[in-house]
Amino acid sequence: MSKHNVHILAIESSCDETSASVLVDGIIRSNIIYTQTIHEKYGGVVPESASRLHIKHILPVVEEAIQQSGIARTDFNAIAYTQSPGLIGSLLVGSSFAKSFAQALDIPTIAVNHMQAHVLSNLIEDTRPEFPFLCLTVSGGHTQIVKCLSPLNLEIIGETIDDAAGEAFDKSAKMLGLPYPGGPLIDKYAKEGNPNAFKFAEPNMPELNFSFSGLKTSILYFLQKEKIKDPEFITKNLHDLCASIQATIIKVLMKKLVKATKETNIKTVCIAGGVSANSGLREAIRAYAERYHWKYHIPKFEYCTDNAAMIAITAYYKYLAGETTELSTTASARSIQ
Repeated sequence: MSKHNVHILAIESSCDETSASVLVDGIIRSNIIYTQTIHEKYGGVVPESASRLHIKHILPVVEEAIQQSGIARTDFNAIAYTQSPGLIGSLLVGSSFAKSFAQALDIPTIAVNHMQAHVLSNLIEDTRPEFPFLCLTVSGGHTQIVKCLSPLNLEIIGETIDDAAGEAFDKSAKMLGLPYPGGPLIDKYAKEGNPNAFKFAEPNMPELNFSFSGLKTSILYFLQKEKIKDPEFITKNLHDLCASIQATIIKVLMKKLVKATKETNIKTVCIAGGVSANSGLREAIRAYAERYHWKYHIPKFEYCTDNAAMIAITAYYKYLAGETTELSTTASARSIQ
């Protein structure tokens, strides 16, 4: 299929961001993101509220993306949407809107896996990695090492068996009394702390898999013990605690990535997912790349968190391969490849 005159509207609604993006011939023309802030006061995403807010904001977000792109509705070749994984109510809002839009224009839909899209966010910018490469995909719900041979040939070679690194950040932040979302706050305070101030248990998983449940337990027990001796322990040591927690999580991630490069003999590495916006992880990638002579790519911040541009670029490669989706295809909270 020709790479020219390919116009795709993409919609992302897997969790608490309503996003729409327009792609033209592999280039992102617009990427509009509405982030729901109501969940902050509840300490986490409330699925029912997220679904209702998607319903409220999806039309204006899509309209803004189309207007900013300068592309007429009648020029679209396909409508893409996030199919899985995610909150089922949120996914249904985006998928239903996309299908209705496509039916009205008599064009196909393209269902996209959210995690595959995170990996391919590395292909959005002009400077992009060459295949093959390894991608460390780190988010609130997933932690994976993905071997990437082509845009549509991706293999998960390592993943978490329990909690994700993003969850470890957020749960640790909650233990420290930080508001939701706590991961970015740990990153902020860590910059002023000593990463070697405190030691926590590091999981020792076989092969390339991850585990963060033990680390969370280690942090919890440590804080409980220290607060008995000094109720103000966390307040007095907040920056050092954040720096030590962040350093431990990043050390676990990088140890497995180094192992993966040695086992696969692939020396180009990328990161993706919400946690790839973490400044400590981004700096670690740069430092390890210099140490181990890797080539590396780090996406722009706007392509790290949930966004429709990553859905659009994935849909672009699927469209070129002739992979469109039946309207009967349903959204799923669990991952569908």
